[in-house]
Amino acid sequence: MQTTQADKIFDWAYAPAPEATDHVHINKKYDLFIDGKFVKPGKGKYTNTISPSTEQLLAQVAEADEKDVDKAVKAAKSAYDKTWKKMPGKEKAKYIFRIARMIQERAREFSVIETMNGGKPIRESRDIDIPLAANHFFYYAGWADKLDYAFPNRKPQPVGVAGQIIPWNFPLLMAAWKIAPALATGNTVVLKPAETTPLTALKLAEIIQESGLPDGVVNIITGAGQTGAALVNHSLINKVAFTGSTEVGKVIQKALAGSNKKLSLELGGKGAHIVFEDAPIDQAVEGIVNGIFFNQGHVCCAGSRLFVQESIADKLIDKLKDRMSSLIVGDPLDKNTDIGAIHSKEQLDKINQYLSVGKKEGAEMYQPSCIIPKKGFYCKPTLFLNASQSHRIVQEEIFGPVLAVQTFRTIEEVIEKANNAPYGLSAGVWTDKGSRIFNLTSQLKAGVVWANTYNKFDPASPFGGYKESGFGREGGLHGLMPYLNL
Repeated sequence: MQTTQADKIFDWAYAPAPEATDHVHINKKYDLFIDGKFVKPGKGKYTNTISPSTEQLLAQVAEADEKDVDKAVKAAKSAYDKTWKKMPGKEKAKYIFRIARMIQERAREFSVIETMNGGKPIRESRDIDIPLAANHFFYYAGWADKLDYAFPNRKPQPVGVAGQIIPWNFPLLMAAWKIAPALATGNTVVLKPAETTPLTALKLAEIIQESGLPDGVVNIITGAGQTGAALVNHSLINKVAFTGSTEVGKVIQKALAGSNKKLSLELGGKGAHIVFEDAPIDQAVEGIVNGIFFNQGHVCCAGSRLFVQESIADKLIDKLKDRMSSLIVGDPLDKNTDIGAIHSKEQLDKINQYLSVGKKEGAEMYQPSCIIPKKGFYCKPTLFLNASQSHRIVQEEIFGPVLAVQTFRTIEEVIEKANNAPYGLSAGVWTDKGSRIFNLTSQLKAGVVWANTYNKFDPASPFGGYKESGFGREGGLHGLMPYLNL
């Protein structure tokens, strides 16, 4: 077939637009942040933190043992008793507000480090993660001197020392979700970031040190599962907040059973997109892509199940395939990139195992013919068509850019299918009818239901799940409650 001039005009690719890294400072070695200072780990153990997009070493990070955890918790306890719980709310607010402003001032550096360490596209780090993290500190700074108004006639009192464990998918944002409400309610904190993505949390420790926050109010310790277990089981911890896998959440819940420690869990998800025949299809396609592919499926509330009404299924799937073919997979520091790197080789291996499982179960797999880099951990955006409720790819959390598609005829059918999963974190409804939206929001067993959009967050809006997605809420007025005795 002869190529026309028009074909040549539209046969183009974006020129590379990489974000600069020369303004970023990453230490070769990071110690533990305890009692306002960076201190070496007791056993002198450090682990390597790499960039998932290049597989290059970024830094060596301290590994805290049980004695290090003990030091951090005792520092937090001392700061709580001597300083923080006695400080007036308006004074606490000044520190929290200052941290928010400093995050804003260094937002570009935070964005680049988040992308280098976690593999997510720079657009997401720059436009979503870092601004939201700063906004959570701003929001909760406003609550610090208003707790009596938030909970009238209930005499709110801080819990004490909060042990907080966060995952690798939103390293700085999860830290903000945890630390900001804890400080606003008068608690002190020991935070453990994920072992694979600790760098922005450690950069936050530098900001906390520079902000003048009293020593010991926030402590940040790094390590793997044993470090987290030592933190959860420490006798001076009054409150545990965990975001991560359902399996680990169950272990923590069992460990704290019978104790007087408060607990909140934000665990796995298998979010459902429900698209009705009267939905704005182009808008829905973009929301679906945003909900599962732009974030590599690394969001616990990712819309990894798609239910489409039969009458528009063919049309929507064709449009979805066309949109997927235009997605750019590659260097996450490139501003053109839509899908960055998977955060670790272990996670990529898990995703690839699920791709094999989906094909063995009989689902039809579709991937666009995009080129992925040879170096780093990358996965093509993937559709599984003709999936069924019994398939593992429908029931189990994959945490990758993988979308399982099913069709439905009636509202009753789709509600039953959407609720037929062990998780209950999020859902999205696409329709032109407001009454249908309200009907589904009351019947879907999901902590968050978006209408004609997906993955939109606000510090004033609570977030959390049901069933195996955990319990407790973060964000908004509700986010204060886990850190208070009322």
